[in-house]
Amino acid sequence: MRSYWHDNLRLVGICLLIWFVVSFGFGILLVDVLNQFRIGGFELGFWFAQQGSIYTFVALIFFYAWRMSIVDARHGVDTADHTDGNGDGNSNGAPAVEANADQGASDTPGGRA
Repeated sequence: MRSYWHDNLRLVGICLLIWFVVSFGFGILLVDVLNQFRIGGFELGFWFAQQGSIYTFVALIFFYAWRMSIVDARHGVDTADHTDGNGDGNSNGAPAVEANADQGASDTPGGRA
């Protein structure tokens, strides 16, 4: 399981690095250099600051989901089963909370329903 988390954290680190370079690097630090080029009539540095970093972030979400499915398969992690093994469908380890239909108004604060 340690190698699974190592692969997961490595992937998160790579995604964060790409996001940082695109949003902060291209949109702020290298804006003057990139403004020499145009995309869709806008200066490239401005485009990265306003649109490019958002598009990159959305693309990174899909990339992360795709890549994690490969990592999950490699390590034998089944993402279809979200239970903790006790059969209640709850993956956080907390006991299942069952609704009790016969609870009356006296169980509410002030006796009101």
